[in-house]
Amino acid sequence: MLQGKKILLGVTGSIAAYKSLLLIRALVKEGAEVKVIQTPSSRDFVTPLSLATLSKNPVLSDLFAGDTWANHVQLGRWADVLLIAPLSCNTLAKMAQGLCDNLLLATYLSAVCPVVVAPAMDEDMWHHPSTQAGLDRLISFGNNIIPVEKGELASGLFGDGRMAEPETILDYLRKLLDRKKDLAGKKALVTAGPTHEAIDPVRFIGNHSSGKMGVALAKTLVQRGAIVDLVLGPSALTIDMPGLTLHRVTSAEEMYTRCLEKFPEIDIAVLSAAVADYTPVVKATEKIKKNDGTLVLELTRTKDILKTLGSLKKKGQLVIGFALETTGERDYALGKLKSKNADLIVLNSLNDDGAGFGFDTNKITIFGSDGSEQAFQRKPKQQVAEDIVDSIVKLLYA
Repeated sequence: MLQGKKILLGVTGSIAAYKSLLLIRALVKEGAEVKVIQTPSSRDFVTPLSLATLSKNPVLSDLFAGDTWANHVQLGRWADVLLIAPLSCNTLAKMAQGLCDNLLLATYLSAVCPVVVAPAMDEDMWHHPSTQAGLDRLISFGNNIIPVEKGELASGLFGDGRMAEPETILDYLRKLLDRKKDLAGKKALVTAGPTHEAIDPVRFIGNHSSGKMGVALAKTLVQRGAIVDLVLGPSALTIDMPGLTLHRVTSAEEMYTRCLEKFPEIDIAVLSAAVADYTPVVKATEKIKKNDGTLVLELTRTKDILKTLGSLKKKGQLVIGFALETTGERDYALGKLKSKNADLIVLNSLNDDGAGFGFDTNKITIFGSDGSEQAFQRKPKQQVAEDIVDSIVKLLYA
């Protein structure tokens, strides 16, 4: 499947650089043409001679060597994919900030091909807020992240931070490069993130949704050929891809209005946002002052976006909803599927480890209006998005 593919491999300064040798060997065995860019710090972990011998190409490292220079623009256009494995914490931070102090970073900024990164670092570095913020920025740029694995680390600790194994990376590349544009010509609407319902100018009712699942879905739909409108509630995430229009909203009413506006022209509506069920009847125009008594808020139901679109859908339109539950998950999801006139309901439970708000992983079950039910193991949200879109495509062309 990788026969004839041009893989540009970036190797950065991490103890996991030894895996790049195994990765090159496997890529070449599958018939790929591999060129390697090595950061200066990675030479402490793996030699240029080893990389060059296995890749059968000279290893590139410096922007300038003598009276010659490495054409990073040409390299970025040569490759079918730029794979950075391992991606060190240092290089991740530089990529997130758009820094350009070595050949790999210059090539990354020039690349017109898909970019895939496989991070590797110690557990505390991986979980640091600045690292996670950097990952979110890379995702927002349209880059593909192969999640770290849990295991023994170079520090002697056991936890998250191990670079994915070469076979995992190869499998990811096979799927990426063999991705079909099976949604070409289709228009999709995706909702993501929370909504904030104002109490007064400084307070609101909200929830812990990060928007990660919805952004992953929007990205996957674009990659498979759809033109996407993403309606995103208050979230630190962003995304900028050709074929995607981002609409930022705050309240449930704003999200409802934007969805109603876009729905007549779309083929697929994926409503993954965690929309507030209630909003204050009265929104104070000034900050509510603290007093010795209790504060009573009168709440009213927000408009049900899923139910509204389900009632408005015409032949050929699909409406997909989400259910996040803590008890009676299956029964509630099936009830929601019927009462909202949805085509699919994606269920995730707060009782499952690594699922729900804020996580980079999710564990879902997809229920179809045709009586189908498919459960999936916990996976990174980008892979979960692929599973959901596969189900949408299957239903669309049934």
